[in-house]
Parts: sequence; structure tokens; C-alpha cells
Amino acid sequence: MDDELQYLDELKQILDSNLSDEEKKNKILQYHESDIADLLDDLELEERQILYKILGNENIAEVWSHAEDINEVVNDLGNEKIADIIEEMDADDAIDVLEELDKDKQEEIISLLDPEVKEDINQIRSYEDDEIGSKMTNNYVSILNTNSVKEAMKRVIEEAADNDNVSIIYMVDKDDKLIGSLELRDLIIARQGTDLSTLIKTNYPLFHGHDKVSDIINEMKEYALDSYPILDEEEKLIGVITSNDVVEAQEEESEEDYAKLAGLTDSEDISEGVLISVKKRIPWLVILLVLGLVQGFSMSNFDRVVAALPIIVFFQTLVLDMAGNSGTQSLAVTIRLLSKEDNSNKLIAKAVFKELRVGFINGLILGILSFTFVLLFLYFSKNGVEEGTAFTWIKAFKGSSIVGVSLLAAMTVSSFIGAIVPVIFSKIHIDPAVASGPFITTINDIVALILYYGLAMMLFSITF
Repeated sequence: MDDELQYLDELKQILDSNLSDEEKKNKILQYHESDIADLLDDLELEERQILYKILGNENIAEVWSHAEDINEVVNDLGNEKIADIIEEMDADDAIDVLEELDKDKQEEIISLLDPEVKEDINQIRSYEDDEIGSKMTNNYVSILNTNSVKEAMKRVIEEAADNDNVSIIYMVDKDDKLIGSLELRDLIIARQGTDLSTLIKTNYPLFHGHDKVSDIINEMKEYALDSYPILDEEEKLIGVITSNDVVEAQEEESEEDYAKLAGLTDSEDISEGVLISVKKRIPWLVILLVLGLVQGFSMSNFDRVVAALPIIVFFQTLVLDMAGNSGTQSLAVTIRLLSKEDNSNKLIAKAVFKELRVGFINGLILGILSFTFVLLFLYFSKNGVEEGTAFTWIKAFKGSSIVGVSLLAAMTVSSFIGAIVPVIFSKIHIDPAVASGPFITTINDIVALILYYGLAMMLFSITF
């Protein structure tokens, strides 16, 4: 924090100094664009106007691409000025800025843009948020398959003025269809007369614009490349996604998964309106309400058991919690398996059966432990079925058996449910992640409750 305050003070001192505008510009640009973006939030309107004038549109475009709250720093400019700056930005960064503005303002600014820039922006906006095409950028360098080494190097130098993602170069034909890729290093050291087709990689990982981010993000992470080509339906190169874009996409996926873990239909932003947040939260809350009512109705069927054997209520939470924990563990394992590409039906069935066995063994171990502790508690605590009486060893044995056997059954069934529910969701094209959190917990609670009190009713009617 102290370092941040220091560089902000230094930038302010440069801006307020008696240096010429050109000298101020040279000194300010020695700082990273992210630092200058932080300065924008700290300046008054008049000071920002001076900074814009000093740096010029191209440099301000770079600064805006790093700004956190762009809405605050663009609204003091006219739409034509904003359009001029956005034209200097990569299409994906321009979209990030536009999305921070009111919809009417967005459309008005887009109408002022250069046709080529507008086309690039509209192309990325044509993809859904969960498609990789919405994350791509037009910041890349391409060469033709007919280029010589000298021609390719000249083209790279020309395009590098506008595109800084030059570590990987893409080779296309005259119709912009991707042929392969090569590293800049290989082009630099290539001798004149070398056939570039001998340097390119043709089995380079590539993706199509409509591919779902969630389906390919792990593959991108495995390759860990600087960029990946994005193609349209005709196999034409339309953009790339950089390693930074991959990191951002992964963060967005994590935010969405966290939202689903909490039973939300989508992640929320602190600036959202109340009604928007309600709309996102209410669907699963309604479902959980119905499940909660089912749980309550189920509990009402065991009122006679509770009245006759109130001691078992003490251990209800134990059985429900352990069943929930077991189900959640199986859920996590299954969702992780479903996120991988090599998740054949045979492998999924094997994993579900394994979770069933793991749940049974864990339930058996914990059932025996709980039986032992509850047996000792019931006998030595001297709490009877009827007020003033004590548990005999026989009655203590019967009561602890209810807890132990219920725990075994509940953990086994909950492990199976935790493994099979996301598989079912996946088969009917619902994101398995929504099976996590409150949903699976409530399902397991209902199952464990019925098993626990059902077993108690059966044993009570037979033995008490």
C-alpha cells in the first residue's frame, strides 16, 4: 500500500511540475499502464483532462485497458473523444470498456467507430459469454503461406507496431484459413531461402469460436502456450486467446462455480441492482424451499417415534451432518471427473461404484465408533425412555444400534447420491456444478432423515 501511494505521489508531482508536455509524457510513460490507471481514479476532472492531452489517444487506450472502474473516468469525455480512444484499443479491451457504459451510450459510441474496428468488436460480441469467441482478441500477427523468410519478417515488423503478441506467428492461406504456427525465434534465425512450411507446427492446439470455455479451459492450461488460435466454422483464423485471457477465463469460471456452490444461477457484482440479484438467487431458493418442505413433511410422519423415544433427537444432527459430508466428498470427485475430456461412460460408472464402496466402508467404520460412544453415553447418563428410568444395557444397545446402523446406511446412500446426481445433471445438459452446495445437502438431509427415523420406527415397533 505504501508503494502504491509512493508512485501515485510521484506521478502527481510529474503532472504538476513545470516540465514541458513532452517531458511529462516521457517521464509518465516510464511507469506501467496499470499504475497510470490507478492515477486516473485519484485525479480531479481538470487534472484528467490535462493527462489525456499529454499522453494522447494511443497511450490512454493502453491505460484504459488496465483501469478497474472505467465508468468513472470516461464519462467526463464526449462520445467522439471516447470513440477515438477506443479505436486505438484491441477489440477485446474495447468491449470491456464499452460494457461498463450505459447501453444507449454504448451504441452511440459504436456508431462513431471506424467500420473495421466496429466489425472486430461486433464479431466478438456475437458470441455468448460462455463461448471462447467472446474472450478472443484481434491482437495477433499472421503471415501468408506464400511468404518468403524476408517477406514474413517484414510483415511481422509492420504488424508488431499495432500487435504486441508476436511470440507466436500464425500462418494462413489467401482465404485466411489456418495452416499452422511458428515461433518468432524460429523465424528470426531462419536462413534466406528456407521454406517456412518446414518451420511451422501443423498439429497446434486450436479452438472454434463457439466452443464452451468450461470445456476447453483445462486443455489450454495443460499446453501453457502464449496464445491459441480461434477459428470460425470455415476454419478461418478470426482471433486468438492469449495466456492472460486464459487466466481471466479461469477466474471467471471459478467465480461462476463459486456462485453455483452457493446456489446462485450466476455470479453477482456489488454494483448490481437489488432486483437483478433477486432474479439470480430466487430460482434455486424456490427449489430448496420445496425440498425443505418435503423434509418437514417427512419429519412429521415420525412424531410418534420422537414422542416415544426422544433421546434419538440428540443424534439426528450427527447422522445428517456425516451423511452430508460423505455426499459432498463424492460430489467433488465426480464433478472433477466430469470436467475432464476422457470421461467415458465406463469410467464414470466405475467412479460411481467406487464412491458407493468408499461410502459404505467409511460408514461402517464411523457407524461402529458412533455405536460404541452412544452405547456408553446412553447407559451411563441414566436417561431413560420414560422419565425417571435408566437405560439398561439392552435398551442402550438398541438405541445405539439405531444411530450406528443409520450412520452406515445414510453415508452409503449419500455417497451414491453425491456421485450419481451430477452424472444425471450432465446427461440432461445441466451444469453438474449446480448439484453442489445447498442442493445436494438438502437431498442428503431428506434421505438421511428418512433412514434414521425409519430405522428407529422399525426397531421401536419391534423391540420397545
